[in-house]
Amino acid sequence: MTNPTHAVRGGLLAALALLTVGASAPARPAAVQGDWLYVSLTRGDARSSDTRGTLLLCDPPQGHGRATEACAELRQTDGDITRIPHRNAICTEIYAPVRATAEGQWNGRTIAYEQTFANACVMAARTGSVFALSD
Repeated sequence: MTNPTHAVRGGLLAALALLTVGASAPARPAAVQGDWLYVSLTRGDARSSDTRGTLLLCDPPQGHGRATEACAELRQTDGDITRIPHRNAICTEIYAPVRATAEGQWNGRTIAYEQTFANACVMAARTGSVFALSD
C-alpha cells in the first residue's frame, strides 16, 4: 500500500518542477520584423526567482516605459549594450545584485548579453534605458 503523504508530496514536487521549467523560459517572438531584444532582470542571488522581462521592439519603439530612449541608445551603438555611454551617477555601495540579460536581433545580427551588476543604480549607469523595466 502506498503512503498517501508520500504520494501527495511526490505530486506536489512534480507540479513544482513543471511550473519552474515553464516560468524560466521567456516568451520568444515567433516572427518579429526589425530590431528587437527580449530583456529581463533578475534581482537577488542566483537562487532568486524574482525575474521579469519584456520584449523591446524598436521599429517603432515599444515594449516598456522608456522604449524610445532605449532604442535610440541601441541605434547609437549598433545594438551593442556594452558600448552605451556610461552615465555619471552616484550609486550607493549596497550590494543588491541584479542580473540583466538581453537576447534578440539587431540589424540582422543575433544579440546575446548577460551581466550581473552590484545594484540597480550601477546597472542603469552602464546600460542606459535598455533595462528600465517598469515596476
